Amino acid sequence: MHNGHPTPKFSIITVTYNAEKVLEDTIQSVISQTYHCVEYIIVDGASKDGTLSIIDKYRSQIHTVISEPDKGLYDAMNKGISFATGDYLCFLNAGDCFHKDDILQQIVHTINGNELPDILYGETAIVNTERHFVHMRRLSTPERLNWKSFKQGMLVCHQAFFAKRTLVGPYDLKFRYSADFDWCIRAMKKAHSLHNTHLTIINYLEEGLTTKNHKASLKERFRIMTKHYGLFSTVIYHAWFVIRMIIHRNKI
Repeated sequence: MHNGHPTPKFSIITVTYNAEKVLEDTIQSVISQTYHCVEYIIVDGASKDGTLSIIDKYRSQIHTVISEPDKGLYDAMNKGISFATGDYLCFLNAGDCFHKDDILQQIVHTINGNELPDILYGETAIVNTERHFVHMRRLSTPERLNWKSFKQGMLVCHQAFFAKRTLVGPYDLKFRYSADFDWCIRAMKKAHSLHNTHLTIINYLEEGLTTKNHKASLKERFRIMTKHYGLFSTVIYHAWFVIRMIIHRNKI
């Protein structure tokens, strides 16, 4: 608590593998935050390029660095969770950045009262490789979020979804591309309070892992939705997705 206001600690986790082209911007966006109750954890999958020399350059401002082979993105993220000690987990991928240097401070200021919400969430801006704003994320963040909201897809970008560390389990490694979708739903099922910050939190770099493996990712999402929402409900929603897409195309 500080001046009657909570001061939660954020564990910011960046997973890297051969990310020398994009990592420095991400690190700088974390270490330049005006809010200082932060621990920064980088989990590297034993990169072969210049990633580690970039990490070394900022080593004194990074709380924990792990560099060893892993079984992929979500295995590395699970390692990050195991080292985290903060109130909230924030997964900031290499290439993604905080929207502003004082965004964590702004997020904390939106929390009313002394109780920390179980989940904090906000908006995401899509940027290009020059860091120029392209557009806001296509799926819009709901005013009130709950675990059933993701029946309509992943309405909140994973990077703009901060869950309490005590609330979450590990990512399920049987999902290779969309384990974050499942992880967020599981967190929301346990959550009692989900807090909309009404802030743009993240600048998301176009072209992530899921974008490259779009078809496999969609199949996984279907399996995850069936697991949480049941087959009938999931089929009905997917039929609506298709109809919505056709209507949208006919309007253009």
